[in-house]
Parts: sequence; structure tokens; C-alpha cells
Amino acid sequence: MQLRRLAATTAAALIAATSLAACGDDGPVSEGKTEGVYVTTGDLQYQVQISRQLNPADFEDHDYLTGLPARGAGLPAGQEWFAVFLRVFNRTDQPHPSASQFVIKDTTGKEFRPVPLDLKVNTVAYRPLTVKPGDQIPVPGSHARENATQGGMVLFRIPVSAYANRPLELHITPGQGSGEATVDLDV
Repeated sequence: MQLRRLAATTAAALIAATSLAACGDDGPVSEGKTEGVYVTTGDLQYQVQISRQLNPADFEDHDYLTGLPARGAGLPAGQEWFAVFLRVFNRTDQPHPSASQFVIKDTTGKEFRPVPLDLKVNTVAYRPLTVKPGDQIPVPGSHARENATQGGMVLFRIPVSAYANRPLELHITPGQGSGEATVDLDV
């Protein structure tokens, strides 16, 4: 009787261990249902640190909006500035270019593209770079990395009406390679 119980317990333990081993890393994830998830596109991993509306009258947010083209500094009625702060990681042994194409889509399919910023003036703006092996962007020690968001900012002009069509989804197209990654943004 004890021998049967020991055999049954051992078999159950083996089945559980095998099942748990199968639940491990399934490889690169290209779809994040929330911010903070590491998504892979091309050979790099991207992590949305935070996304949020910006208020030009707020002291901190005012600094994020430096470097806007003079003709694009104002907002038409019914639109807001929306920032996505992200980090990029190269966990390979080769250098790879980071993504330079981002699009936000709402559930109706409307697309919103980033607003170009003067990278000489805006120190927190996302900068597409070639990421060295084991490195990340924004680079540790940079203003973009050391500020409260800890990420490079991609700035969008979003109609307020788009917030009714959530989730807003960030689409990241790799600098090289194939595939696209998406992240649902917390609005």
C-alpha cells in the first residue's frame, strides 16, 4: 500500500514538473496587453514605461514639449498632446538599429503618427539609434533615462474623441528585420 502511494506521489510530481516546465519562456512576445511588458520586434525588446496626456501649462510637461516646430506648437480645439515613454534593449551579441516608426491606432482603425521634435533641444525625446550588444536606450545617465519616466518620449497629437475608442494601441515597426510589436496603452 505504501509502495503504491509512493509510486502515485512520484508520478504526480513528475507530471506536475513536466507541465510546469512547459509553461516556461515561450519565446519572444510581440503583443503587450498592458504597459511594462517587454515586446520584441526585429532583434530588440521594447518596454513602454508609461503613456499619458501632457498638459502644456504644467511645469514638468512644458519641458517635454520643447523642440516643437513653431507652426506645430499649438493644438487645434479637441486635441491633446499624448506621450509614450519607452526603453529599448539589445540582448543579443550584435548591434541593431532601433525602431523609427511608431503609430497609435484606436479601435476604429484611425491612426496617429508621432510629432517630430527638434532633437537638439528636446533632451527626453526618443532617438532611434543603433543599440550595441547588451546596451539600451535611452542610455543610462542621459536626461531621458534619469527623469521620472525613465524612457525616451514619442509625442503624438491625439483627438480627445479617440479616448472613447480604447484601447489605444502602439504599433512598433523594427529598424531592421521583420514583424511588428504592439502594446495596449493605459489611458
